[in-house]
Amino acid sequence: YVRVSSKEQEKEGYSIPAQIKLLTEYASKNGYTIVNQFEDCETAKRAGRENFNLMIEFLKKNPNINTVLCEKTDRLSRNFRDIATLDDLINNQNLNVILVKENTILRKDSKSHEKFIFGIKALMAKNYIDNLSEETRKGLKEKAEQGIYPSIAPLGYVNNKEKKDLAIDPLRAPFIAKAFELYATGTYSILAIKIWLAETGFRNHKGGEIYKSAVEKILKNPIYYGYFRWNKKIYKGIHTSIINKELFDKVQNVFQQKGHSYVVTKKAFPFRNLFSCERCGCRWTAATYKKKYVYYHCSFTKGK
Repeated sequence: YVRVSSKEQEKEGYSIPAQIKLLTEYASKNGYTIVNQFEDCETAKRAGRENFNLMIEFLKKNPNINTVLCEKTDRLSRNFRDIATLDDLINNQNLNVILVKENTILRKDSKSHEKFIFGIKALMAKNYIDNLSEETRKGLKEKAEQGIYPSIAPLGYVNNKEKKDLAIDPLRAPFIAKAFELYATGTYSILAIKIWLAETGFRNHKGGEIYKSAVEKILKNPIYYGYFRWNKKIYKGIHTSIINKELFDKVQNVFQQKGHSYVVTKKAFPFRNLFSCERCGCRWTAATYKKKYVYYHCSFTKGK
């Protein structure tokens, strides 16, 4: 079994091929035949590593295979659930776990101090990953307090790698601003804005059309007027805003009124706002033509 904690770690020299070479040479020198190989390239903070689990299932289905080779403790396990799983196989299936670099063999009849040392090393490995996670969270919080958005840029912005903050996306930002303006009128539904964005060629980061839920998320996100949410707190950002606070508040008022905030005109039409467009969900509005004919049409598609 071989593992690196991340793609970056794999590139930086903690390579899977190097681990495989070490374990293969050990197997050859000590008369072991390798029947299967399992590789993981992901964090072990959380139990549930894909190929580690496949290895455990493989061992359970093949009780005649009684040895696992691994480079060292922190390549094998960094959480208590995995340790318990391995301990169960060692005691109930006579599994031997060989940690080559540490010159340690864990088996059913291992002495108590050998198991104790393994437990200490596993605990130290877990402490390392927990501390790394804690330091990462601390660093992200510090960035937020400095006004730097500590995550991937939302639609309308791009991550500025040089300044390590957000820069306006010149292609998407104008459409984001227009979406706020449209919804603030109270006559456009989320679906109508979604359709309009799709028709204008607006696309998400993956190149696909934006969903209704994403449109609503955009319209409720304070990042566009210069603030941002992080860990349930609001921080003032140093990035350039796409809209002003007044427009953002107008949009939130429309949401509070459940989208039924309509423009009031001097002319009263008996069926205005009574029906919704089957295509986009916007309410019907009305207009008078030639001073005597009343026409009803969708407020978004203008009757098209």
